[in-house]
Amino acid sequence: MIGKSPRSVAGQVFLLQVVLVVLLVLCAVLALVLQSKRDTTTEARRRSIAVAETFAHAPGVLQALRLPDPSKVLQPMTEAGRKGAGVDFIVVMDTHGIRYTHPLPARIGERFVGNIAPSLAGKVYTESVHGPLGREVQATVPVDDARGKVVALVSAGLKVKNVTSALDRQLPIILGAGAVALVVSTGGTALVGRRLRRQTHSLAPDEMSRMYEHHDTVLHSVREGVLIIDADGRLVLANDEARRLLELPADVEGCVVRELPGLDAATLELLGSGREASDEVHFAMGRLLAVNQRPTDHAGCPGGTVVTLRDSTELQAVSGRAEAARERLELLYDAGLCIGSTLDVVRTADELARVAVPRFADFVTVDLADPVLHGDEPAPTATDMRRVAVSGIRDDHPLYEQGRLIDFLPSTPQARGYGAGHAELVTDLATADGWHAQDPKRTRQIMDYGIHSLITAPIRARGVVLGIANFWRAKQEPFDAEELSLAEELVARAAVSIDNARRYTREHALAVTLQRSLLPRALPEQNALDVGYRYLPAQSGVSGDWFDVIPLPGNRVALVVGDVVGHGLHAAATMGRLRTAVHNFSTLDLPPDELLQHLDDLVGRIDQDEACPDRPGEIMGATCLYAIYDPVTRRCVMARAGHLAPALVEPDGSVTFPDLPAGPPLGLGGLPFLTAELELAEGSQLVLYTDGLVEDRARDLDEGMELLRGALAGHPGRPPEESCRAVLEELLPERPGDDVALLVARTRALPADRVADWDVPRDPAAVSGMRAAVSARLEEWGLSELGFGMELVLSELITNAIRYGSDPVHVRLIRDRTLVCEVADGSSTSPHLRYAATTDEGGRGLFLVSQLAERWGTRYTPHGKVIWAELAVPDPGEFSGPAVFPDLSEFPDL
Repeated sequence: MIGKSPRSVAGQVFLLQVVLVVLLVLCAVLALVLQSKRDTTTEARRRSIAVAETFAHAPGVLQALRLPDPSKVLQPMTEAGRKGAGVDFIVVMDTHGIRYTHPLPARIGERFVGNIAPSLAGKVYTESVHGPLGREVQATVPVDDARGKVVALVSAGLKVKNVTSALDRQLPIILGAGAVALVVSTGGTALVGRRLRRQTHSLAPDEMSRMYEHHDTVLHSVREGVLIIDADGRLVLANDEARRLLELPADVEGCVVRELPGLDAATLELLGSGREASDEVHFAMGRLLAVNQRPTDHAGCPGGTVVTLRDSTELQAVSGRAEAARERLELLYDAGLCIGSTLDVVRTADELARVAVPRFADFVTVDLADPVLHGDEPAPTATDMRRVAVSGIRDDHPLYEQGRLIDFLPSTPQARGYGAGHAELVTDLATADGWHAQDPKRTRQIMDYGIHSLITAPIRARGVVLGIANFWRAKQEPFDAEELSLAEELVARAAVSIDNARRYTREHALAVTLQRSLLPRALPEQNALDVGYRYLPAQSGVSGDWFDVIPLPGNRVALVVGDVVGHGLHAAATMGRLRTAVHNFSTLDLPPDELLQHLDDLVGRIDQDEACPDRPGEIMGATCLYAIYDPVTRRCVMARAGHLAPALVEPDGSVTFPDLPAGPPLGLGGLPFLTAELELAEGSQLVLYTDGLVEDRARDLDEGMELLRGALAGHPGRPPEESCRAVLEELLPERPGDDVALLVARTRALPADRVADWDVPRDPAAVSGMRAAVSARLEEWGLSELGFGMELVLSELITNAIRYGSDPVHVRLIRDRTLVCEVADGSSTSPHLRYAATTDEGGRGLFLVSQLAERWGTRYTPHGKVIWAELAVPDPGEFSGPAVFPDLSEFPDL
């Protein structure tokens, strides 16, 4: 056959094969030559880059560059490196391109031939240039110091002729390999042609039959249905598995596929369309079939399609169960993230209701025992249940509304689940007679609405049932037994959070109750200030903030604001102790700095007495601001211990923060407290507050102070109560994170005609003159009925000042809510009430003062002391007869 004429068909085919082989071999040789040239050039560039980078990072290069003559050290190094690396040159240059080294020493100091700009920018740059050695392939890299700055450049490379000579050495090998490939390919082509001719003309009929039998056996034995459909849409072949899956009749081959009996329209449409399909799932003959379809009109095959069918019914069932399990795990995971974000009972219940809709239920209602909402223990039965959360896919449902108080009957699933502590499943509400008995009218509405299935799960934590969670379905399939455990798990995750919120509510309520019991329930009556106040406990826990308004002798009033560091019951109890101490110290009528000094000593003693051995050095810490306002002089004296300065609203509406010396917080000890004295115009507003008003995580202190200024400015005539409301609305969020105490006091001034004062000489004869002057002034004030008692009190106090005191002696009468008599002298000695013996000639005067006056006392000033006494001022219609005074028979010496 090989020797046939080239004009024969076999010869022409052979020659054509030889030509193709020769062309392929020549193309391969050309490709190898080009590839070898490219690889050689690439290898030259790679070697140049590697040598240049290695030398640039070699030890000693940076040190040599710093020498006065780098070439002396670098030239031997580069020559040794060049010879060892097999490159033609290694050149080191400065950043201006001036060479330090070169294989030709005469070229040292000349400018480098090439582009150095990319390398100065920190890049590796390769190029082909005409240099001192001829045509060169070179790579230039930067030399960086320790700070990453380029201090020099290194270039290495090869001469092009050396690269070309390498290619020339490889070319004979390539051509020889091409020739061998040509011979082998031509011989192989001849052998393959002869073999194909032999196989084509020698194939026996039995061999062809055997081949068909094998094909038929495989086709009908596989567990996958096979259909072959021609271009006309007729079924050409169907194997046994396809007949079984589609329940095809025996004579089905040759039928039009769109007319096959028993198949649904979607499956028939796919088989008749001829389009490609990959694992499309179709329902046919009660099975889920995965259908694959491919066309056969390629590579010379006749037109049509091949269809494979695979029964995936069981796989789909397993996948469905796996998908349901995955969805349940996702629901529980989301529940763990969403439920319990706050320590609020109602909000936690609402989070439970929302997370289950619509993935688990169409509607969810949560009912808690009413005592749980207040932090108390729940009742043993499902009575007094408060609906605290309702969530659903729609809002027009007939379920009990949120906030309703419900008493579940014992026959209901809710009551049974609450009592037993286990969840109950009602698959069909229409047959649940016990549930219908709860509210027949509403249950009919629920059934008419379409709600058909219920799971009720008790909310149980730490062995106590707190309430019931109800899961309702209307649109979804009824609940089944498998979903009962999911409901229990879902509610169990929420139960712990609800119980934690309940316990927190109880502790918070106790702390708030304690704190409010320690704060003033009502402000005392006084005429010096119009006062408004607010106290807001923090949502997250009570603190130690407090305030007070304390009337002082002489119609003065003390204003106090303080803050104990920390939260909880301990802070609230400590606040109560400090507030009591301030009241006690104020009875001594101490100036603000001395009172804070005593309070500082007290806090220090408390820290020592309550020191925790596990946390040594821990102190309680507190701040306080104490101010005293005198309506007679309109002066205010104040001092602070680590507290924020007050705000002052002038009568013109401007707001300032007085420059009050900042003392250390209470409890540090050893540092003095300083006072500041201000003269306040009548109608001014003094605003005292704790840091919770102006400090917040979302803003700094200066921003909070400016917000306070803005809330107060421009409203000089606004009542203090309205100022409190405006300040809180402007500065506080809906749920403040810290306690807030706010005190707004608008000053009053006592009219001059209500004050009378005299200087008294130190002469006993002056006492009678003072009695007459006081009686005349009381007559002007319409208080003549108090004249006798006031004369006796005044006589005793002036006599003591003249006898035991020192100059100057001064008397002042103040008429306000009470009649105040003050006798001041320059001595610091104070009289004391004592029991006089029957033989004593004196010592009974203060008994007389205590009998006639409502109260009396002593206060010290920088220049001496003041003895004061207060007499009650009667109402205008109180006296209808002569005044009645105490029996003075026990004082025979008067």
